[in-house]
Amino acid sequence: MSAQPDHAPVTTYAPAPGAPAELLAQLRADKRADTWVPAFERAYAAALEESLRTFSLTGLYEVVQEWQGLIASAPAVDAFVASGYDDSDFIDMAELRGRRR
Repeated sequence: MSAQPDHAPVTTYAPAPGAPAELLAQLRADKRADTWVPAFERAYAAALEESLRTFSLTGLYEVVQEWQGLIASAPAVDAFVASGYDDSDFIDMAELRGRRR
């Protein structure tokens, strides 16, 4: 018998209590702050509303984890874009799916 109810998801990641504030500070310091800060605030507010309805912090944890990953990968993405790599042979899968209809 499990100590947790069947309906309660097990969260493997719990950010530090100050993680959202630290993350927001990092986003505000980034060159993409004009778009990233409002997007983070919307996602976090939606997760907070969900948390109030469900009594679960999972959504908040997921938002923080997703944005931490975005911040961590941004330098690699910037380096890729700056490298001048030719991605003109990129295949747009959404476009291909649209052609089949």
